[in-house]
Amino acid sequence: MSTIKGYLTADHSRCDELFANMEDAVAKSIESAKEAYEEFAKSTERHFQMEERVMFLEFEQKTGMTQGPTAMMRHEHVQMRNLIAEMGKAIEAKDKDKFFGNSETLMILMQQHNMKEEQMLYTMAQQHLSAESDRIVDMMQSMIVQ
Repeated sequence: MSTIKGYLTADHSRCDELFANMEDAVAKSIESAKEAYEEFAKSTERHFQMEERVMFLEFEQKTGMTQGPTAMMRHEHVQMRNLIAEMGKAIEAKDKDKFFGNSETLMILMQQHNMKEEQMLYTMAQQHLSAESDRIVDMMQSMIVQ
């Protein structure tokens, strides 16, 4: 049995590792960093979608809170998606300065975002959804990015 909080927190760690790998790849050679970028971007998008299409919806249905923490997390996902897209453009343009400017901003935003989710939202979700935890984790594990 995996908890919602445990599953999503572990996925944050996996995405953080891919972020570090991508930054290392760009530092070594921006020309050959596209694969590392794409792996990070795809994994992060999958994480966002697991939250937005499964966990957030389940939480909102159970609690009735649609304009609370999930609305803020969705807003932050939009900001992070934009930064990730800008990083991809910087790689295409072979512009390390632009890449690292955006990646630094993204790193700060991700750290703050992940802390809010892990310390607040995931804990609240686990409290409200503990009876459905296995089903929700199974749904997130089986997700295909759209």
